[in-house]
Amino acid sequence: MATATTTAPSPPGASGGGRRRRSPFRRSLNRRYVITAYLFLLPAFAFFGLMFYLPIANVIANSFNTGPRADVFAGLDNYRRAFDDQAVHNAFTVTVIFGAATTIGAIVIGLGLALLLNQQLRGRVVFRAIVLVPYLTSVAIVGLLWRNILDPQLGVLNRVLTDLGLPTQTWLNTHPLATIVGVTLWMNVGYTMVLFLAGLQGIPEEYQEAATVDGASSWQRFWRITLPLLAPTTLFVSVMSVIGGLQAFGQAYIITGGGPAGRTDLYIFHVFEVAFTSRDFGYASALSFLLFLVIVLFTVVQLRAGRRGEVQY
Repeated sequence: MATATTTAPSPPGASGGGRRRRSPFRRSLNRRYVITAYLFLLPAFAFFGLMFYLPIANVIANSFNTGPRADVFAGLDNYRRAFDDQAVHNAFTVTVIFGAATTIGAIVIGLGLALLLNQQLRGRVVFRAIVLVPYLTSVAIVGLLWRNILDPQLGVLNRVLTDLGLPTQTWLNTHPLATIVGVTLWMNVGYTMVLFLAGLQGIPEEYQEAATVDGASSWQRFWRITLPLLAPTTLFVSVMSVIGGLQAFGQAYIITGGGPAGRTDLYIFHVFEVAFTSRDFGYASALSFLLFLVIVLFTVVQLRAGRRGEVQY
C-alpha cells in the first residue's frame, strides 16, 4: 500500500541546506560598511606608503646603482663590494658586540631594578621616575652630556677622581666601546625596568604563596616561577634591544665620532659616513638593505627560540 508524502513549504528567505540567503539590502549595507572603513583607513595607508614603504623601495632600487647620484646601474656590484670591504666587517663586528652587550645588560639590570622596586619600599615611585628619566631624554642631549662628563681635561668624572687622589682616565680612548655601552644602558635601562615591572605585577600571587607554603626558597621561587612566567616580557625586551643595538647611531656620532681607529664605528654610523662623506649613495643603500635583512633574521630566530621556551602553568 503506497503512502503519500508531503513536503512542508520552506519559509521565505530560506534556501537549501538550512542557510539563509542575504537580502540585496543587507549586502549593500555591508558593502557600505567596508567602503567606509577603508575610507577612514586611507590616510593611514597613504602615510605609511609615503613615509615608510616608498623610501624602502627607493633604497632597494638605489642599492643596484652607483655614482654620486646613484643613477648608473651596477647590478650586484655594491653587494659584492660589501662582502669584501674590511671596514664593513669591522663595523658589523663592533655593532654585534655593542648590541649583545646592551641587550644582556638591559635584561639583567632592568630585571634587577624591577625586582627591587617591586618591593614595598618607601619612595619607590620616586626611584622609578629617576631611573626612567634618561630614557625620556633625547639621545643627542644624552650624548652631549656624557661627552662633557667624560672629557679628559674638563670632565666632571676626572675631577672627582682627582679629588679622591685617583689617576685620571681618558675614557673615550682606552675603553671607547665599553663607554658607549654604559651610556646606552644608562639611557635605556629605565624602559626595560618598566616592562619587567609590568610583567612582575601580572604574575598571580597565588603561585608565589603556594610555593612558599611548599617550602620553596626565594631563589627557587624566582628561578621556577618568576623567571619562566616573565618569558614573554624577556622575549619582547630582547627583540627590541637587539633591534635598537643594531640601529644605534647617535652614541657613535656624538660621543666618539666612530673612533678611535674605528673601535666604535657602529654600522649605521658607517653607512652615514659612506653616504654623506664619501657621497656613495648606491653603496650606502646596499649596506642599509643588508642590515635590514640581518635584523629580520635576528628577529625571526629570537621569536622562534623564545616561543619554544615559553612555560604555561
